[in-house]
Amino acid sequence: MSSDTDRLELQQPPTPQYTGWQAAIARFFKFDRYRTNFRIETLAGLTTFMTMAYILVVNPLILSDAIFLQQPKDLFAEQVFATAVSAAIGTLVMAFVANYPFALAPGMGLNAFFAYSVVLTLKIDWRLALAAVFAEGLIFIALTLTNVRSQIVNAIPMSLKTATSVGIGLFIAYIGISGDPTTGGAGLIVASEVTKTTLGSFREPNTLLAVAGIIITTAFLVRRVKGALLWGVLATALLGWILGVTPPPKGIFQIPTLPTDLIGQGIFGLSRLTANNFLDFIAVLLVFLFVDIFDTVGTLSGVGMKAGYIKEDGKLPRVNQALFADAIGTTAGALIGTSTVTTYAESAAGVSEGGRTGFTAAIVGVLFVLAIFLVPLFEAIPAYATTPALVITGVLMMTGVSDIRWGDVAEAVPAFLTILFMPLSYSIATGLSVGFITYPIAKALQGKAHEVTIATWILAAVFVIRFVFMTLRFGTSE
Repeated sequence: MSSDTDRLELQQPPTPQYTGWQAAIARFFKFDRYRTNFRIETLAGLTTFMTMAYILVVNPLILSDAIFLQQPKDLFAEQVFATAVSAAIGTLVMAFVANYPFALAPGMGLNAFFAYSVVLTLKIDWRLALAAVFAEGLIFIALTLTNVRSQIVNAIPMSLKTATSVGIGLFIAYIGISGDPTTGGAGLIVASEVTKTTLGSFREPNTLLAVAGIIITTAFLVRRVKGALLWGVLATALLGWILGVTPPPKGIFQIPTLPTDLIGQGIFGLSRLTANNFLDFIAVLLVFLFVDIFDTVGTLSGVGMKAGYIKEDGKLPRVNQALFADAIGTTAGALIGTSTVTTYAESAAGVSEGGRTGFTAAIVGVLFVLAIFLVPLFEAIPAYATTPALVITGVLMMTGVSDIRWGDVAEAVPAFLTILFMPLSYSIATGLSVGFITYPIAKALQGKAHEVTIATWILAAVFVIRFVFMTLRFGTSE
Protein backbone atom coordinates (compact mmCIF):
# COMPACT_ATOMS: atom_id res chain seq x y z
CA MET A 1 0.00 0.00 0.00
CA SER A 2 1.45 3.40 -0.94
CA SER A 3 1.90 6.15 1.62
CA ASP A 4 -0.11 9.38 1.75
CA THR A 5 2.88 11.21 0.30
CA ASP A 6 3.01 8.85 -2.65
CA ARG A 7 -0.66 9.40 -3.38
CA LEU A 8 -0.28 13.15 -3.06
CA GLU A 9 2.79 13.21 -5.31
CA LEU A 10 0.94 11.28 -8.01
CA GLN A 11 -1.67 14.03 -8.03
CA GLN A 12 0.93 16.78 -8.36
CA PRO A 13 2.22 17.89 -11.77
CA PRO A 14 5.89 17.36 -12.66
CA THR A 15 8.17 20.06 -11.30
CA PRO A 16 9.22 22.49 -14.06
CA GLN A 17 12.90 22.87 -14.91
CA TYR A 18 13.96 26.19 -13.42
CA THR A 19 17.13 28.19 -14.05
CA GLY A 20 19.01 30.90 -12.20
CA TRP A 21 17.66 32.13 -8.89
CA GLN A 22 14.46 30.13 -9.33
CA ALA A 23 16.48 26.93 -9.60
CA ALA A 24 18.37 27.82 -6.41
CA ILE A 25 15.12 28.36 -4.50
CA ALA A 26 13.60 25.17 -5.91
CA ARG A 27 16.66 23.19 -4.80
CA PHE A 28 16.69 24.74 -1.32
CA PHE A 29 13.03 23.88 -0.66
CA LYS A 30 13.31 20.52 -2.47
CA PHE A 31 10.55 21.15 -5.03
CA ASP A 32 11.55 18.02 -6.97
CA ARG A 33 11.18 15.76 -3.94
CA TYR A 34 7.70 17.04 -3.18
CA ARG A 35 6.65 17.35 -6.85
CA THR A 36 5.63 20.97 -6.41
CA ASN A 37 6.31 24.32 -8.06
CA PHE A 38 6.20 28.07 -7.44
CA ARG A 39 2.57 28.42 -8.48
CA ILE A 40 1.28 25.70 -6.15
CA GLU A 41 3.36 26.88 -3.20
CA THR A 42 2.44 30.55 -3.71
CA LEU A 43 -1.29 29.83 -3.91
CA ALA A 44 -1.00 27.65 -0.81
CA GLY A 45 0.77 30.45 1.06
CA LEU A 46 -1.83 33.00 0.03
CA THR A 47 -4.62 30.66 1.12
CA THR A 48 -3.10 30.00 4.54
CA PHE A 49 -2.51 33.70 5.08
CA MET A 50 -6.06 34.64 4.12
CA THR A 51 -7.54 32.11 6.55
CA MET A 52 -5.49 33.46 9.47
CA ALA A 53 -5.16 37.15 8.59
CA TYR A 54 -7.91 37.83 11.13
CA ILE A 55 -5.26 37.52 13.84
CA LEU A 56 -3.83 40.89 12.75
CA VAL A 57 -6.93 42.57 14.12
CA VAL A 58 -8.30 40.11 16.67
CA ASN A 59 -5.07 39.64 18.65
CA PRO A 60 -4.52 43.40 19.13
CA LEU A 61 -8.19 43.83 20.09
CA ILE A 62 -7.85 41.20 22.83
CA LEU A 63 -4.42 42.10 24.15
CA SER A 64 -4.96 45.87 24.13
CA ASP A 65 -7.74 45.39 26.67
CA ALA A 66 -5.00 44.46 29.12
CA ILE A 67 -1.81 45.90 27.62
CA PHE A 68 -2.14 49.69 27.75
CA LEU A 69 -0.56 52.79 29.26
CA GLN A 70 -3.42 55.12 30.16
CA GLN A 71 -6.56 53.41 28.89
CA PRO A 72 -7.51 50.21 27.03
CA LYS A 73 -6.69 50.19 23.30
CA ASP A 74 -4.15 53.01 23.48
CA LEU A 75 -1.46 50.53 22.32
CA PHE A 76 -3.65 48.86 19.67
CA ALA A 77 -1.53 50.09 16.75
CA GLU A 78 1.66 48.87 18.42
CA GLN A 79 0.00 45.50 19.01
CA VAL A 80 -0.76 45.20 15.28
CA PHE A 81 2.95 45.60 14.56
CA ALA A 82 3.92 43.12 17.31
CA THR A 83 1.39 40.56 16.05
CA ALA A 84 2.54 40.76 12.42
CA VAL A 85 6.27 40.72 13.16
CA SER A 86 6.12 37.86 15.69
CA ALA A 87 4.05 35.83 13.21
CA ALA A 88 6.51 36.60 10.43
CA ILE A 89 9.54 35.60 12.54
CA GLY A 90 8.07 32.27 13.65
CA THR A 91 6.76 31.43 10.18
CA LEU A 92 10.01 32.32 8.39
CA VAL A 93 12.01 30.18 10.82
CA MET A 94 9.57 27.35 10.06
CA ALA A 95 10.14 27.95 6.34
CA PHE A 96 13.92 28.10 6.25
CA VAL A 97 14.88 25.84 9.16
CA ALA A 98 12.17 23.14 9.08
CA ASN A 99 11.06 23.41 5.42
CA TYR A 100 7.41 22.85 6.36
CA PRO A 101 4.35 24.73 5.00
CA PHE A 102 3.15 25.57 8.53
CA ALA A 103 2.42 29.13 9.65
CA LEU A 104 2.69 30.58 13.14
CA ALA A 105 1.14 33.55 14.95
CA PRO A 106 0.07 34.56 18.47
CA GLY A 107 -2.31 31.82 19.58
CA MET A 108 -6.02 32.34 20.04
CA GLY A 109 -7.14 31.24 23.48
CA LEU A 110 -3.71 31.90 24.94
CA ASN A 111 -4.09 35.60 24.14
CA ALA A 112 -7.48 35.68 25.90
CA PHE A 113 -6.01 33.81 28.88
CA PHE A 114 -3.15 36.33 28.95
CA ALA A 115 -5.44 39.35 28.86
CA TYR A 116 -8.49 38.38 30.89
CA SER A 117 -7.24 35.74 33.34
CA VAL A 118 -3.63 36.71 33.97
CA VAL A 119 -3.67 40.51 33.76
CA LEU A 120 -7.25 41.55 34.49
CA THR A 121 -8.27 38.80 36.95
CA LEU A 122 -5.03 37.88 38.73
CA LYS A 123 -3.89 41.53 38.53
CA ILE A 124 -0.43 40.57 37.27
CA ASP A 125 1.19 43.55 35.56
CA TRP A 126 1.17 43.05 31.79
CA ARG A 127 4.92 43.58 31.67
CA LEU A 128 5.46 40.70 34.10
CA ALA A 129 3.01 38.57 32.09
CA LEU A 130 5.15 39.18 28.99
CA ALA A 131 8.15 38.11 31.05
CA ALA A 132 6.36 34.82 31.76
CA VAL A 133 5.88 34.31 28.01
CA PHE A 134 9.55 35.14 27.42
CA ALA A 135 10.61 32.60 30.07
CA GLU A 136 8.30 30.05 28.45
CA GLY A 137 10.03 30.62 25.12
CA LEU A 138 13.47 30.08 26.64
CA ILE A 139 12.28 26.86 28.29
CA PHE A 140 10.89 25.73 24.92
CA ILE A 141 14.26 26.33 23.29
CA ALA A 142 15.95 24.23 25.98
CA LEU A 143 13.36 21.44 25.67
CA THR A 144 13.78 21.44 21.91
CA LEU A 145 17.58 21.29 22.05
CA THR A 146 17.35 18.34 24.47
CA ASN A 147 14.84 16.51 22.19
CA VAL A 148 12.18 16.40 24.93
CA ARG A 149 9.48 17.98 22.77
CA SER A 150 10.27 15.78 19.77
CA GLN A 151 9.94 12.72 22.01
CA ILE A 152 6.47 13.93 22.96
CA VAL A 153 5.47 14.16 19.28
CA ASN A 154 6.88 10.71 18.50
CA ALA A 155 5.19 9.18 21.58
CA ILE A 156 1.72 9.85 20.18
CA PRO A 157 0.22 6.54 18.92
CA MET A 158 -0.67 6.46 15.22
CA SER A 159 -4.40 6.20 15.97
CA LEU A 160 -4.23 9.42 17.99
CA LYS A 161 -2.15 11.15 15.29
CA THR A 162 -4.85 10.29 12.77
CA ALA A 163 -7.62 11.31 15.17
CA THR A 164 -5.82 14.60 15.82
CA SER A 165 -5.79 15.38 12.12
CA VAL A 166 -9.52 14.68 11.84
CA GLY A 167 -10.24 16.58 15.07
CA ILE A 168 -8.35 19.63 13.83
CA GLY A 169 -10.41 19.50 10.63
CA LEU A 170 -13.64 19.59 12.62
CA PHE A 171 -12.21 22.23 14.94
CA ILE A 172 -11.29 24.72 12.23
CA ALA A 173 -14.57 24.05 10.40
CA TYR A 174 -16.37 24.79 13.67
CA ILE A 175 -14.39 28.02 14.01
CA GLY A 176 -15.55 28.96 10.54
CA ILE A 177 -19.27 28.33 11.03
CA SER A 178 -19.62 29.54 14.63
CA GLY A 179 -18.25 33.06 14.34
CA ASP A 180 -20.35 35.77 15.99
CA PRO A 181 -22.44 37.46 13.26
CA THR A 182 -22.44 40.76 15.19
CA THR A 183 -18.68 41.00 14.71
CA GLY A 184 -18.53 39.79 11.11
CA GLY A 185 -18.66 36.03 11.73
CA ALA A 186 -20.76 33.53 9.80
CA GLY A 187 -23.21 32.74 12.62
CA LEU A 188 -24.25 29.41 11.09
CA ILE A 189 -24.02 27.91 14.57
CA VAL A 190 -24.82 30.17 17.53
CA ALA A 191 -25.16 29.86 21.29
CA SER A 192 -28.51 28.78 22.75
CA GLU A 193 -29.63 28.78 26.39
CA VAL A 194 -31.89 25.79 25.72
CA THR A 195 -29.77 23.53 23.53
CA LYS A 196 -26.26 25.00 24.13
CA THR A 197 -25.83 25.62 20.39
CA THR A 198 -28.29 25.87 17.52
CA LEU A 199 -28.60 26.82 13.87
CA GLY A 200 -28.18 30.55 13.28
CA SER A 201 -30.69 32.86 11.61
CA PHE A 202 -30.75 33.20 7.85
CA ARG A 203 -32.01 36.73 8.36
CA GLU A 204 -28.36 37.58 9.04
CA PRO A 205 -26.68 38.72 5.80
CA ASN A 206 -23.36 37.36 7.08
CA THR A 207 -24.85 33.89 7.40
CA LEU A 208 -26.31 33.95 3.90
CA LEU A 209 -23.00 35.14 2.46
CA ALA A 210 -21.10 32.41 4.32
CA VAL A 211 -23.41 29.80 2.79
CA ALA A 212 -22.99 31.40 -0.64
CA GLY A 213 -19.22 31.33 -0.12
CA ILE A 214 -19.27 27.61 0.68
CA ILE A 215 -21.26 26.94 -2.50
CA ILE A 216 -18.92 29.10 -4.59
CA THR A 217 -15.82 27.43 -3.15
CA THR A 218 -17.31 23.98 -3.68
CA ALA A 219 -17.99 24.92 -7.29
CA PHE A 220 -14.35 25.99 -7.70
CA LEU A 221 -13.22 22.69 -6.21
CA VAL A 222 -15.40 20.39 -8.28
CA ARG A 223 -14.37 22.30 -11.41
CA ARG A 224 -10.71 21.78 -10.33
CA VAL A 225 -9.93 25.49 -10.25
CA LYS A 226 -6.41 26.03 -8.91
CA GLY A 227 -6.42 28.04 -5.69
CA ALA A 228 -10.10 27.27 -5.07
CA LEU A 229 -9.95 28.06 -1.34
CA LEU A 230 -8.24 31.41 -1.87
CA TRP A 231 -10.62 32.43 -4.65
CA GLY A 232 -13.52 31.39 -2.42
CA VAL A 233 -12.36 33.76 0.32
CA LEU A 234 -11.86 36.65 -2.10
CA ALA A 235 -15.16 36.04 -3.92
CA THR A 236 -17.11 35.97 -0.66
CA ALA A 237 -15.46 39.16 0.61
CA LEU A 238 -16.06 40.92 -2.72
CA LEU A 239 -19.72 39.85 -2.70
CA GLY A 240 -20.11 41.28 0.80
CA TRP A 241 -18.56 44.59 -0.26
CA ILE A 242 -20.73 44.86 -3.40
CA LEU A 243 -23.94 44.13 -1.47
CA GLY A 244 -23.00 46.57 1.28
CA VAL A 245 -23.05 43.93 4.02
CA THR A 246 -19.57 44.95 5.11
CA PRO A 247 -17.75 48.13 4.11
CA PRO A 248 -15.00 47.88 1.50
CA PRO A 249 -11.45 48.89 2.41
CA LYS A 250 -11.16 52.55 3.40
CA GLY A 251 -7.66 52.49 2.06
CA ILE A 252 -4.82 50.17 1.32
CA PHE A 253 -1.60 51.62 2.69
CA GLN A 254 -0.90 52.67 6.27
CA ILE A 255 2.34 53.71 7.97
CA PRO A 256 2.94 51.19 10.78
CA THR A 257 3.35 52.25 14.41
CA LEU A 258 6.53 50.90 15.95
CA PRO A 259 5.99 49.15 19.32
CA THR A 260 8.28 51.50 21.26
CA ASP A 261 6.27 50.97 24.47
CA LEU A 262 6.31 47.17 24.12
CA ILE A 263 9.81 46.21 22.94
CA GLY A 264 11.92 44.69 25.69
CA GLN A 265 9.16 44.49 28.29
CA GLY A 266 9.47 40.71 28.25
CA ILE A 267 12.84 41.19 29.98
CA PHE A 268 12.28 44.41 31.94
CA GLY A 269 8.99 43.03 33.27
CA LEU A 270 10.91 40.66 35.54
CA SER A 271 11.70 43.67 37.73
CA ARG A 272 8.04 43.61 38.79
CA LEU A 273 8.34 40.10 40.24
CA THR A 274 7.78 40.15 44.02
CA ALA A 275 7.22 37.66 46.84
CA ASN A 276 3.49 38.41 46.65
CA ASN A 277 3.08 37.55 42.97
CA PHE A 278 5.79 34.87 42.66
CA LEU A 279 3.43 31.87 42.97
CA ASP A 280 0.98 33.40 40.48
CA PHE A 281 3.89 34.02 38.09
CA ILE A 282 4.97 30.37 38.28
CA ALA A 283 1.37 29.16 37.85
CA VAL A 284 0.89 31.35 34.77
CA LEU A 285 4.21 30.18 33.33
CA LEU A 286 3.16 26.53 33.74
CA VAL A 287 -0.19 27.16 32.05
CA PHE A 288 1.53 28.79 29.06
CA LEU A 289 3.93 25.83 28.90
CA PHE A 290 1.26 23.13 29.10
CA VAL A 291 -1.19 24.63 26.63
CA ASP A 292 1.36 25.73 24.05
CA ILE A 293 3.32 22.46 24.11
CA PHE A 294 0.29 20.34 23.39
CA ASP A 295 -1.41 22.79 21.04
CA THR A 296 1.73 22.79 18.92
CA VAL A 297 2.26 19.03 19.22
CA GLY A 298 -1.35 18.41 18.19
CA THR A 299 -1.19 20.80 15.24
CA LEU A 300 2.12 19.45 13.93
CA SER A 301 0.88 15.87 14.21
CA GLY A 302 -2.54 16.55 12.70
CA VAL A 303 -1.50 18.76 9.80
CA GLY A 304 1.66 16.68 9.28
CA MET A 305 -0.53 13.60 8.93
CA LYS A 306 -2.74 15.36 6.40
CA ALA A 307 0.27 16.48 4.38
CA GLY A 308 1.64 12.94 4.28
CA TYR A 309 4.82 13.66 6.23
CA ILE A 310 4.13 11.05 8.91
CA LYS A 311 4.96 7.55 7.68
CA GLU A 312 4.23 4.08 9.01
CA ASP A 313 6.69 4.56 11.89
CA GLY A 314 4.53 7.40 13.19
CA LYS A 315 7.39 9.91 13.27
CA LEU A 316 7.38 13.45 11.90
CA PRO A 317 10.67 14.21 10.12
CA ARG A 318 12.50 17.38 11.19
CA VAL A 319 10.21 17.70 14.19
CA ASN A 320 12.91 19.43 16.26
CA GLN A 321 13.32 22.12 13.62
CA ALA A 322 9.55 22.70 13.55
CA LEU A 323 9.39 22.95 17.34
CA PHE A 324 12.39 25.29 17.28
CA ALA A 325 10.42 27.67 15.05
CA ASP A 326 7.62 27.70 17.61
CA ALA A 327 10.10 28.39 20.45
CA ILE A 328 11.81 31.22 18.57
CA GLY A 329 8.45 32.75 17.63
CA THR A 330 7.29 32.74 21.25
CA THR A 331 10.55 34.20 22.57
CA ALA A 332 10.71 36.91 19.91
CA GLY A 333 7.01 37.67 20.32
CA ALA A 334 7.41 38.27 24.05
CA LEU A 335 10.29 40.68 23.39
CA ILE A 336 8.23 42.57 20.82
CA GLY A 337 5.15 42.66 23.06
CA THR A 338 2.67 39.88 22.31
CA SER A 339 1.49 36.63 23.85
CA THR A 340 2.57 33.07 23.01
CA VAL A 341 3.19 32.30 19.33
CA THR A 342 2.09 28.86 18.16
CA THR A 343 1.61 26.81 15.00
CA TYR A 344 -1.78 27.45 13.40
CA ALA A 345 -4.27 24.76 12.46
CA GLU A 346 -5.26 27.01 9.55
CA SER A 347 -2.01 25.85 7.92
CA ALA A 348 -4.11 22.90 6.81
CA ALA A 349 -5.85 25.21 4.31
CA GLY A 350 -2.56 25.74 2.46
CA VAL A 351 -1.74 22.04 2.67
CA SER A 352 -5.13 21.31 1.10
CA GLU A 353 -4.14 23.60 -1.77
CA GLY A 354 -1.01 21.51 -2.37
CA GLY A 355 1.56 23.35 -0.26
CA ARG A 356 4.29 20.90 0.73
CA THR A 357 7.46 22.89 1.41
CA GLY A 358 8.75 25.80 3.43
CA PHE A 359 8.22 28.08 0.44
CA THR A 360 4.53 28.10 1.36
CA ALA A 361 5.44 29.28 4.85
CA ALA A 362 7.89 31.82 3.38
CA ILE A 363 5.04 33.35 1.39
CA VAL A 364 2.95 33.58 4.57
CA GLY A 365 5.84 35.16 6.48
CA VAL A 366 6.43 37.77 3.78
CA LEU A 367 2.71 38.56 3.67
CA PHE A 368 2.71 39.15 7.43
CA VAL A 369 5.54 41.64 6.95
CA LEU A 370 3.67 43.38 4.12
CA ALA A 371 0.49 43.34 6.19
CA ILE A 372 2.09 45.85 8.57
CA PHE A 373 1.65 48.39 5.77
CA LEU A 374 -1.67 47.01 4.44
CA VAL A 375 -3.75 46.69 7.62
CA PRO A 376 -6.76 48.63 6.19
CA LEU A 377 -7.04 46.12 3.33
CA PHE A 378 -6.88 42.97 5.45
CA GLU A 379 -9.05 44.53 8.15
CA ALA A 380 -11.82 44.88 5.55
CA ILE A 381 -11.95 41.14 4.82
CA PRO A 382 -14.80 39.94 7.08
CA ALA A 383 -14.62 36.79 9.16
CA TYR A 384 -17.49 35.16 7.24
CA ALA A 385 -15.38 35.34 4.06
CA THR A 386 -12.92 32.84 5.56
CA THR A 387 -15.71 30.40 6.49
CA PRO A 388 -15.69 28.60 3.09
CA ALA A 389 -11.94 27.90 3.27
CA LEU A 390 -12.14 26.62 6.85
CA VAL A 391 -15.17 24.41 6.18
CA ILE A 392 -13.75 22.88 3.00
CA THR A 393 -10.43 22.29 4.75
CA GLY A 394 -12.37 20.42 7.42
CA VAL A 395 -13.91 18.27 4.69
CA LEU A 396 -10.51 17.47 3.21
CA MET A 397 -9.05 16.57 6.61
CA MET A 398 -11.83 14.07 7.33
CA THR A 399 -10.33 11.58 4.86
CA GLY A 400 -8.06 10.11 7.54
CA VAL A 401 -11.01 8.93 9.63
CA SER A 402 -11.16 5.72 7.59
CA ASP A 403 -7.63 4.81 8.70
CA ILE A 404 -8.68 4.50 12.36
CA ARG A 405 -9.30 0.89 13.42
CA TRP A 406 -12.90 1.33 14.55
CA GLY A 407 -13.26 -2.43 15.08
CA ASP A 408 -10.72 -2.25 17.91
CA VAL A 409 -12.51 -0.55 20.81
CA ALA A 410 -9.25 0.25 22.61
CA GLU A 411 -8.18 2.23 19.55
CA ALA A 412 -11.61 3.60 18.66
CA VAL A 413 -12.64 5.12 22.02
CA PRO A 414 -9.52 7.30 22.54
CA ALA A 415 -9.57 8.32 18.87
CA PHE A 416 -13.25 9.26 19.01
CA LEU A 417 -12.83 11.25 22.23
CA THR A 418 -9.87 13.11 20.73
CA ILE A 419 -11.96 14.03 17.69
CA LEU A 420 -15.00 14.93 19.81
CA PHE A 421 -13.29 17.12 22.40
CA MET A 422 -11.22 19.26 20.04
CA PRO A 423 -14.11 21.24 18.56
CA LEU A 424 -16.41 21.02 21.59
CA SER A 425 -13.77 22.23 24.05
CA TYR A 426 -12.44 24.69 21.47
CA SER A 427 -8.94 23.40 22.19
CA ILE A 428 -6.53 21.11 20.35
CA ALA A 429 -4.61 20.60 23.60
CA THR A 430 -7.69 19.41 25.48
CA GLY A 431 -8.69 16.93 22.77
CA LEU A 432 -5.19 15.49 22.67
CA SER A 433 -5.12 15.35 26.48
CA VAL A 434 -8.34 13.33 26.67
CA GLY A 435 -7.11 10.94 23.99
CA PHE A 436 -3.75 10.48 25.67
CA ILE A 437 -5.33 9.70 29.05
CA THR A 438 -7.87 7.21 27.73
CA TYR A 439 -5.53 5.39 25.31
CA PRO A 440 -3.29 3.60 27.84
CA ILE A 441 -6.27 2.92 30.12
CA ALA A 442 -8.23 1.30 27.28
CA LYS A 443 -5.21 -0.75 26.22
CA ALA A 444 -4.62 -1.93 29.80
CA LEU A 445 -8.28 -2.94 30.21
CA GLN A 446 -7.97 -4.86 26.94
CA GLY A 447 -5.03 -6.77 28.38
CA LYS A 448 -2.56 -5.12 25.99
CA ALA A 449 -0.75 -2.79 28.37
CA HIS A 450 2.51 -4.08 26.91
CA GLU A 451 1.67 -2.26 23.66
CA VAL A 452 1.77 1.10 25.47
CA THR A 453 5.20 2.73 25.67
CA ILE A 454 6.57 4.14 28.91
CA ALA A 455 6.60 7.59 27.30
CA THR A 456 2.86 7.32 26.62
CA TRP A 457 2.15 6.39 30.25
CA ILE A 458 4.27 9.31 31.47
CA LEU A 459 2.51 11.77 29.18
CA ALA A 460 -0.89 10.45 30.25
CA ALA A 461 0.10 11.14 33.86
CA VAL A 462 1.29 14.64 32.87
CA PHE A 463 -2.07 15.35 31.25
CA VAL A 464 -3.91 14.22 34.39
CA ILE A 465 -1.72 16.51 36.50
CA ARG A 466 -2.41 19.34 34.05
CA PHE A 467 -6.18 18.93 34.44
CA VAL A 468 -5.89 18.80 38.25
CA PHE A 469 -3.60 21.82 38.36
CA MET A 470 -5.78 23.93 36.06
CA THR A 471 -8.94 23.02 37.96
CA LEU A 472 -7.48 23.79 41.39
CA ARG A 473 -5.58 26.92 40.40
CA PHE A 474 -7.89 28.58 37.88
CA GLY A 475 -11.20 26.77 38.30
CA THR A 476 -11.05 25.53 34.73
CA SER A 477 -9.56 22.61 32.83
CA GLU A 478 -8.13 24.90 30.11
